[in-house]
Amino acid sequence: MAESKSGPTSGPTNPRVVPPVTRRDFLFKLGLGLNVIAASLVAIPVVGYVVSALFHRSAQQAWIALGDLDRFPVNETRLATYRNPFTRPWDGVTADIPCWVRRTPDASGQPSFQIFAINCAHLGCPVRWFPESRLFMCPCHGGVYYEDGTVASGPPPRGLYEYAYRVKGGRLEVQGGETPNLAEPV
Repeated sequence: MAESKSGPTSGPTNPRVVPPVTRRDFLFKLGLGLNVIAASLVAIPVVGYVVSALFHRSAQQAWIALGDLDRFPVNETRLATYRNPFTRPWDGVTADIPCWVRRTPDASGQPSFQIFAINCAHLGCPVRWFPESRLFMCPCHGGVYYEDGTVASGPPPRGLYEYAYRVKGGRLEVQGGETPNLAEPV
């Protein structure tokens, strides 16, 4: 057999050389991956908030009985509680919504009421009724309301939230469900 002087003509080609991964490249890729994860975690609730505005439903309201008219004497304010009809199984006692019911002198033979949400219009703390002074007072920041729900003093930007009501079959019913707030005063 004769050998050629030019060297072997067939055989494996030189494998491609992969440069080693430097610490700088590794940390750059690690930082990039962590930034992508962080951006995703921030973007999910932001996108959910924006998309939920497209599917925003109006406030859910229903008529709920508060009790017989005899339970609410004229010129008195009483605490009443109703069960929110739009509850989830895990709501528990938080679905029991208190409200202040004030019966005003009957005009034209029809019973007249004012039904106030228990929450202060400032930051939502529960207000208390003081019959001696005929005032609603908020313990959190000193908000005070007259018996008709208007602001007497303090930081509240408006009066107490009032619920719609009706008298049906000798019973007082309130239109309740979604709790009022500054953005949606029901």
